[in-house]
Amino acid sequence: MNKSKDKFEQLLMDSFYAAIDAADPHKVVPPHVPVGFEGDVVVVGAGKAAASMAAAVEETWPEKDLSGVVITRYGHGEKTKKIKVLEAAHPIPDQSNLKATQEMMQQVDKLKEGDLLLALISGGGSSLLSLPVEGVTIEDIRKVTEDLLRAGTSIDHINAVRKHVSQVKGGRLALAARARGAEVLSLIISDVVGDNPSDIASGPCSEDFSTYADALWYLSQARVDTPKAILEHLRNGARGAIEETPKIGDVRMRSVKNKIVANSFKGLQAAAAFFKENGMRPVIIGDDITGEARSVALQVSRKVRLEYSKPRRKPVVLLSGGECTVTLDKGRIGKGGPCSEFLLALAQELQVDSIYAIAADTDGVDGNGESAGAMLRPDTMKRAKEMNLDPEVFLKEHNAHEFFRLLGDSLDTGPTRTNINDYRAILIP
Repeated sequence: MNKSKDKFEQLLMDSFYAAIDAADPHKVVPPHVPVGFEGDVVVVGAGKAAASMAAAVEETWPEKDLSGVVITRYGHGEKTKKIKVLEAAHPIPDQSNLKATQEMMQQVDKLKEGDLLLALISGGGSSLLSLPVEGVTIEDIRKVTEDLLRAGTSIDHINAVRKHVSQVKGGRLALAARARGAEVLSLIISDVVGDNPSDIASGPCSEDFSTYADALWYLSQARVDTPKAILEHLRNGARGAIEETPKIGDVRMRSVKNKIVANSFKGLQAAAAFFKENGMRPVIIGDDITGEARSVALQVSRKVRLEYSKPRRKPVVLLSGGECTVTLDKGRIGKGGPCSEFLLALAQELQVDSIYAIAADTDGVDGNGESAGAMLRPDTMKRAKEMNLDPEVFLKEHNAHEFFRLLGDSLDTGPTRTNINDYRAILIP
């Protein structure tokens, strides 16, 4: 079921695309391509924006004899001429991720003194880059990733575990290049709060702030059934039998540069400028709004009520970014993700019929659903009641995508080929 959009709904959709446009690889990557570098260049990368970033490098540097491999999610590819694009599974890795990462690392093996490794990194790279340490299988990685996601573990804690059982993450990609005498430049589209290169795609070219002991602690707190091989490897690392990931001050990381070329805040700024041009008052409440989706909805609803109670001469739009989580109860795994669950919980909290809102993942896929997120219209809850759709039931079953799909309010954007985290806009006419 599809509904035609009124003025405010269309403005919300256009603002989403304004935010995405601010992170378009074809616009944000070119200014940082080192076109003056004279040596050989090997391009590698991983993430939902990797293919588009690779295409942007080729367009900016047509005369350069580039080679390399980048890995992106299935369906997020883009045509390139010199740099090979491989597609693999996300968010749970499988054999396709292992084979793709092995092929990428074969390109790194070709580096020599005076060469440059150009790494194109974006959100989603943690899952896409999957090359476990010896003794750990891709099935082990798959199981621990799936269990941690189900437990609602924060992405930085998941990444701490993944870094310490990987041959690529936690700075190890950069170390492999530096061991061959190559310089390293990593161009990054950030999808994490704080924009720390170590947190984006598990920081393949960055010093790591987590330890083996941290990884063990996070696993114990999540109370998951961790594969034996992973536990043994982490315990050996914690007692010093295995070398740690590179830390700040590690001399091996000299000649390694990480540059953030796009992030959530720039996307929110672009959306704010768009709303201002259209006669509204935008308010950015933060690009670091994180936590359980329903809890975040409760916090944001208080800000909405406060703005709603004030007199206003023009419509107000509350903008926010960040990354919510959804903790799945056993036996209750529906369709959707943090964006749609946030929006449904917000509707439940507000219970008003004059507010518009949008919540969508900027990569075009919200959790395990088929949509980017959803739109909240003034009559959403009324129509739900007429169709006998109980919002609380859908929330308990973590099935928000299905709720909005049945109402015709889900957002189907397709892959955006970029990723700067979640986008949320609440419009008060």
